[in-house]
Amino acid sequence: MATNAVDETEATEATTDEKAVDTTKSDEVPQTEVPAPAAAPETEAEAKEESSYGVGQGAGAVVSAALGVVSLTGSWMGTVAAARQNLIGQLETAQNASVAKQIQAVYGDAWQTTALWGGLFALVALIVGVAVLARPAFGTPGRIQAPWVKSVAWAGVALGVIGLFLAVLKYSGVLLGLPSAS
Repeated sequence: MATNAVDETEATEATTDEKAVDTTKSDEVPQTEVPAPAAAPETEAEAKEESSYGVGQGAGAVVSAALGVVSLTGSWMGTVAAARQNLIGQLETAQNASVAKQIQAVYGDAWQTTALWGGLFALVALIVGVAVLARPAFGTPGRIQAPWVKSVAWAGVALGVIGLFLAVLKYSGVLLGLPSAS
């Protein structure tokens, strides 16, 4: 009987141990993998470079959009150049010139000068916007351009294209051409 009692005790302990093992396995919560945090910059220069990445691209995008707006609304340079051209037209046109020639010299040339300056601002806006959008292709692999930078750069490109199109129409006389002098 002593042998049976020992066998029963071992069997009971084994059953209890198995249950304990089973319950611990069922109580475990599956753990998801947490991505490792990015390595902290080792030096102050690296930290400064990390924080200032994309500042130039953001500034370029804003400049592109601003130049696009200027190409549509006009600029101080365009106004001064048009006034200068108006003055030159008045000085060079003779009193006995035809009305059509006087209109062209005084107003038409000034209008075309304004269109040229608007087109110049539009072209620069277009070039800067495209450069900002193309910059990540030539930069450090793995660096992502901020979405707002892309949006503002695309706005600059769009405004540049519209401004360039309107400048060509103004210069050619299709948009708000001079009145006929007949």
